[in-house]
Amino acid sequence: MAQGAESLDEAERKRVWADFRSAVNMSPAALEKWLRTEESRSVGWTHEGESEAVGHQEGRRIVEIRRRRKSDLTEDDYRHMRKVVGYVHRHMAQGGPKEDKTHSRWRYSLMNWGHDPLKA
Repeated sequence: MAQGAESLDEAERKRVWADFRSAVNMSPAALEKWLRTEESRSVGWTHEGESEAVGHQEGRRIVEIRRRRKSDLTEDDYRHMRKVVGYVHRHMAQGGPKEDKTHSRWRYSLMNWGHDPLKA
């Protein structure tokens, strides 16, 4: 296995699942709808030679994971879920802009990763 590709035990899978479900507070349908907007496409970093931002690609992957049955998730899915949780936690810790969080790049970026910081 590649470095960082260790197999997760059942307790770790449960923790990752719970953390992911907490971090990704948008439904697959809501996330797909969001990803079709100009606002979604207006934010994020793009790899050289690509046209789609990393966060936008992540959003599509998150939709795939959310639509799978828990029993069908792979080790790679769980590693990806950990990555998503880390991203959401880091960006939430930034707190976002003091004014107009609703229309901020900070919120749009988080939403590409399946988390709407304004959702109760």
